[in-house]
Amino acid sequence: MLVKLLRALLWGLFRVEVHGRRDVFGDPRTLIVANHESFLDGVLLGLFLPVRPTFVVHTQIAQNPLFARLLRHVDHLAVDATSPLAIKAIVRLVESGKPVVIFPEGRITVTGSLMKVYDGAAFVAAHTGATVVPVRIAGAGRSYFSRLAGLYPRRLLPKITLHVLEPRRLPMPDYPSARERRRVAGEHMRALLLDMLVATRPRTTLFDAFLDARAIFGRNARVVEDVRLVEESYASLTKMALGLARLLEGATAPGERVGLLLPNAAPTLAALLGLSARARVPAMLNYTAGADGLRAACTAAQVRVVVSSRTFLEKGHLDHLPAALPELDWRFLEDLRAQMTGADKRWLLPRLLFPRLARLPQGPDDPAVVLFTSGSEGKPKGVVHSHDSLLANVTQVRAVADFSPLDKFMVALPLFHSFGLTCGALLPLVAGCKVFLYPSPLHYRIVPELTYDRNCTVLFGTSTFLGNYAKFAHPYDFGRLRYVVAGAEKLDEGVRRTYIERFGIRILEGYGVTECAPVVAVNVPMAARSGSVGQLVPGMRHRLVPVPGVEHGGVLVVHGPNVMRGYLRFENPGVLEPPHWEGEPGWYSTGDVVEIDADGFVYIRGRLKRFAKLAGEMISLEVVERLAAGVAPAAMHAAVTRPDPGKGEAIVLFTTAADLDRDALLAQARAQGTPELAVPRDIRHLDAIPLLGTGKTDYVRLNERAAG
Repeated sequence: MLVKLLRALLWGLFRVEVHGRRDVFGDPRTLIVANHESFLDGVLLGLFLPVRPTFVVHTQIAQNPLFARLLRHVDHLAVDATSPLAIKAIVRLVESGKPVVIFPEGRITVTGSLMKVYDGAAFVAAHTGATVVPVRIAGAGRSYFSRLAGLYPRRLLPKITLHVLEPRRLPMPDYPSARERRRVAGEHMRALLLDMLVATRPRTTLFDAFLDARAIFGRNARVVEDVRLVEESYASLTKMALGLARLLEGATAPGERVGLLLPNAAPTLAALLGLSARARVPAMLNYTAGADGLRAACTAAQVRVVVSSRTFLEKGHLDHLPAALPELDWRFLEDLRAQMTGADKRWLLPRLLFPRLARLPQGPDDPAVVLFTSGSEGKPKGVVHSHDSLLANVTQVRAVADFSPLDKFMVALPLFHSFGLTCGALLPLVAGCKVFLYPSPLHYRIVPELTYDRNCTVLFGTSTFLGNYAKFAHPYDFGRLRYVVAGAEKLDEGVRRTYIERFGIRILEGYGVTECAPVVAVNVPMAARSGSVGQLVPGMRHRLVPVPGVEHGGVLVVHGPNVMRGYLRFENPGVLEPPHWEGEPGWYSTGDVVEIDADGFVYIRGRLKRFAKLAGEMISLEVVERLAAGVAPAAMHAAVTRPDPGKGEAIVLFTTAADLDRDALLAQARAQGTPELAVPRDIRHLDAIPLLGTGKTDYVRLNERAAG
């Protein structure tokens, strides 16, 4: 009777819902593992799961007078985590045939993210062969029973949901020592819990995710700042978004792809959110691509209307673009403001009070944004992402990194770049973090100064940009940074060393592709390995496809919730080409040759298209570039190929090192064991290596020069 009363009380107070199968607890050896959000967690599992489990609790908790009274009514086993006998006691309990609940984190989260996962629970599961049932507790962390005071806004009676996932088994790792077996088993348990967080994510739209964050963190919480030095709150950003949506509504139609040619600024985010709310699909145009690149992108995505700013075009020396692209319908923010009528204001008022009224019907799998590939290897392709693929990638990153509302992001990477959009804009918006948007990553003196002045704690950048920031930054400029994450190109060893030695900061290298929204793998403080790009983010599956002539590794093929809906190509405008690999839908071949070690860390060996075949041997052009960097680390280098009648292909090395010659490269190759085939005979000196607006090397231009 007491159990029924307590269940009814909690159900009434917290509106507790249980999702998932109820018939997965029947195995004689069942181990229930859950994340740990609050002091309510044990009570919730005991009352709402369809079994009466035995709880494993720490002796310190069991000895607390308050909890000791509660535990009298609950089957439990008190263990001391420091005792070598604790694991044996839990093993005996699981083998007795009773369902056992254990929190692998061992403590309630104080960050809102997954804490350290102890390997004891995983070793018990592997040793006993028990069925592991993951249970995600969601919502309890927002109650006053959590330990997130001062970090996340808490509510008196938040809604709580329990997600019961499909059962799993954790095999005993095949390692010679018990210590290694325990460690690897613990990593498997951590991966299981991270996958659980992604699998139970809310499936919603961008605008709804924004409104959900507004409800959690408060309409007046300040979230976006730009060069105007005005902090926009969730409420003011909502007003800006819905106002722009209303003013653009007459020029566009639901489902239409609308080009955004705007800088990193709050109105850009507002335009994206407003168009999304009204079921338009923002197409993030690369303003550094030139008229031809923009025309190719707009043709591929069938963009008819482009939203821009006269001030931005003038300051960016882009004011020639409207005349160069007269086939597009250009709409300027400065003109839109003057077009607001009384009818528009009457439409806007109730929707400012109740923003969800502004939504047009959409689903999480509907197109949300069109991004464009960099065009470093050909014409840019439109990459169509759904609401869910973008938000899934946000969830994947948040699962492994403990970003919190106390963080402030410095984002100079352009929002037309997938790295800048997902990690620099969408992530902080839905996570309640602040973000400072700066319009150019090329202002190497200003970005470090603003990082210091605006108290930023997170910095994203490419290796090239981070290296240039380091040249001008005072050591104190980066004193508050918790995370510095490098992506989009390989992290230069000199840059990594500079940040360690001068700033005391370990750069966390990641790997992504636009087609995966973009993060595929990333190093984080809890799991980092030098030289790698980290482990695959939770929820991703992979295959390695062998490459003839490449001895180690293979082409990385991935599948996950963050994979794009498909391509829009210049050759077939407006027609969506869904991702597939060898006839299997949903799989995407990255085209990158990688190795993955026993612990799941990914090492990029080169891009398949960036291999040269010389005399039957496959030579990575990135190896050639690293060879040159070893001789002249302060210079920039880029390797491409040209046809060769004798060997099929020849390597062309472009370099800014005026005195670099083949003899120096040969000596370096012998010193580091690189085959002589990788030493180019064709070395060309440039004043500067051409770059795209994203900071990547412009290999299209270099290929043209090599052919000439």
